[in-house]
Amino acid sequence: MKIAALLVAAGTGSRFGGPMPKQFFVLAGQPVLRHAAQALLPYVSVLQPVGDEAAICAALDGLDHLPVVPGGAERQDSVRAGLEALVPHAPDIVLIHDGARPIIPAGTIEAVIAALGHHAGAIPALPVSDTLKRGEQGVVLRTVPREKLFRAQTPQGFHFGTILLLHREAEGSIATDDAALLEQAGLDVALTAGSDQNIKLTLPEDAERLEWIMRQTMSPRIGTGFDVHAVEAGRKMILCGIEVPHEVGLAGHSDADVGIHALCDAIYGALAEGDIGRHFPPSENEWKDADSARFLRHAASRIAARGGRLANADITIICERPKITPHAPAMRARLAELLGVAIDLISVKATTSERLGFTGRGEGIAAQASVILLLPE
Repeated sequence: MKIAALLVAAGTGSRFGGPMPKQFFVLAGQPVLRHAAQALLPYVSVLQPVGDEAAICAALDGLDHLPVVPGGAERQDSVRAGLEALVPHAPDIVLIHDGARPIIPAGTIEAVIAALGHHAGAIPALPVSDTLKRGEQGVVLRTVPREKLFRAQTPQGFHFGTILLLHREAEGSIATDDAALLEQAGLDVALTAGSDQNIKLTLPEDAERLEWIMRQTMSPRIGTGFDVHAVEAGRKMILCGIEVPHEVGLAGHSDADVGIHALCDAIYGALAEGDIGRHFPPSENEWKDADSARFLRHAASRIAARGGRLANADITIICERPKITPHAPAMRARLAELLGVAIDLISVKATTSERLGFTGRGEGIAAQASVILLLPE
């Protein structure tokens, strides 16, 4: 059974306000849309985003998805455009999800897919628990019975051929959600268990609640790194992404930036993804004299691909010379830039080995680093 997902991200989010549409608002270190995509990807063969191509590609950088399809004037138009783009891929089932819903709780997608074994469509939904009032001009008109009322959520699941045909037939009309098209056609739609955590970002206060929920569902991961390089005449001294004036540099296959190398190893360690040599083997000529900034950008992309964020990083450079403290602010700024985080999450400091060992004799420089990452459970 081939399952596709349609990620609808063409809305402007006027009620949310702010300088960007709500689906691109950053929560827990990542755009809302990216959180939604990462929740869908483990369950689907293809992911079809719909909306602004440049913004979506930036938000989903590094994730596997089909070329972005432009959105339409109404949500229904956007969904239809996405479904048409999926035709060549011939999925059996399609999940249609709002790009402004970053959290898809465990079990939600499984329940929707299982229900499609017996129904034309399936949607996660929550029973209405509050008393409902119908009002007009600030005055209650009457109480509305809440029995048998549900709050619809996404992703909504459908047999692909059925929902594609209904969207084609409904062109020019407006439906509040995709399940409404099945209802109008007399087809049954199953209700599966929804969740209070499956929040659609609509108002600014929703962002605060979502951020709080995400903090509770992320686990800290600690990583450490250590690296050492011998000094070598005729080379530049590159430390933590900054050229430090000195009479010698460091020997190595790349630019031998011992600080960045230790930091990369700490990040890969926290992710349990090996070390820098695994990702950038020194035996490959591609990395000869390479700028280590490339390595750190890759490490940062691996954090993002796992849905995590950097809580903090601490780098210690061990040497007698050159003096590190005067350059530490520039180093912190450069590392923060490469990692895409605030500078106050980065610490760079130095110590000597009291003239003991190879660092004490000035034969080389060592660095150690530690990081804390927050990764989804």
